Amino acid sequence: MIIDFRVKNFRSIREEITLSMLKAQIRGLESSNTFAPFDDKSKMHLLKSAVIYGPNASGKSNIIKAIDTMQEMVLFSYSKYQRGDELPIEPFLLDEIMSEQPTEFELIFIYQNIQYNYGFTATKKKIFEEWLYAYPKGKPQKWFHREEEKWSFGSHFRGNKKLWSESTRENALFLSTAVNMNSEILRPVYDWFKEHLHILSDTKDYWHPSFTYQLYEDKKYREKILDFLKVADIDIEGFEFEEKSFDPDKMIPKDTPDSIKEEIAKKLKDKKLKTVFSIHTNLQGERVRFSVDKHESDGTKKFISFIGPWIDTLENGYVIVIDELNDNFHPLMVKFLIQLFHNNNINRKNAQLIFTTHETSVMNQEIFRRDQIWFCDKKNKATELYSLVEFKARKGVTDIEKAYLSGRYNALPFIATPYELFQKDLDG
Repeated sequence: MIIDFRVKNFRSIREEITLSMLKAQIRGLESSNTFAPFDDKSKMHLLKSAVIYGPNASGKSNIIKAIDTMQEMVLFSYSKYQRGDELPIEPFLLDEIMSEQPTEFELIFIYQNIQYNYGFTATKKKIFEEWLYAYPKGKPQKWFHREEEKWSFGSHFRGNKKLWSESTRENALFLSTAVNMNSEILRPVYDWFKEHLHILSDTKDYWHPSFTYQLYEDKKYREKILDFLKVADIDIEGFEFEEKSFDPDKMIPKDTPDSIKEEIAKKLKDKKLKTVFSIHTNLQGERVRFSVDKHESDGTKKFISFIGPWIDTLENGYVIVIDELNDNFHPLMVKFLIQLFHNNNINRKNAQLIFTTHETSVMNQEIFRRDQIWFCDKKNKATELYSLVEFKARKGVTDIEKAYLSGRYNALPFIATPYELFQKDLDG
């Protein structure tokens, strides 16, 4: 579970911004939308969700991209990148000074009842600084601090420090290197980034419909998936699967160039192709099969791809991060997905949801606390992030959606009137 995420000098982000999941000292929805990560007597309470609003090009997606980039660096800086390769670091380019400075990332999170503060600074060419502090039983411990060629390790950090540090390339993280060289003490930190942090991306199998279908074939999850479809009012009563061996003569269009046809045939040789059918009932009460790919809407297919990760996240207490949750979804569907995280009977392990959206119908104090609503805007060509907590909004009195759309919280696009857009033509 995340406490804070901080980033500086990344894409449209110039100065440091912080997205905090810490509960603010305000009242409202404590029992459903907040939780104590350690025990009921703990002073720390976290939020189960956070939403970021703002106009296009304000930098909302860059905040999600920053989390994604940090995860990419942790998981692959040792194995994917070689000495001399460029890292996926993109500094703020509209300032000559900042464009030459390192980008900074830090995540403060809790895993297995221990708080970790982990961060690093890097350019495309090298890691400049990297640090990790742990708080077992609330007591701070420095595990390691790397500052270019200088290394320091705390007394609680165990393992082959000399070998791991000497093996760490200048464009690789020590965390990644040490774990790939069998560091047991750092394994939980690495595993949290790998297994517990899920960021929406079409390139990741976790977000492909196949993950939902995989769960559906397990009887343990089948009923839950069908309940999702029923509650969301999607008229699908189940799924069926058919597997066929790949036949290039039948499955590749005849007008496909020979070179491409040969490449496809080579890749899919001896592979089974699965066709997914959704089950419906017609007006006569008869069972009808639809091909999901051909007959279901984009919104339905996207919802199917969400069901697996949503169930997995809620059951295991993961963190799920999504850019533009509203895409292809009806506003009531967005509300339904959010409220699953706020339901104590469903979200028993305190999973967290972080997302951006333009859907303002969920911007109200019946769904969110003020500390869960964030705004993204541009100032001096750079992204700034701020919370609704900074504004007075009385529960039951202030209509947050109306106040936002009227410009009270800024973070709105400036859209010209038709007259302003075509003023020269009209005046001419």
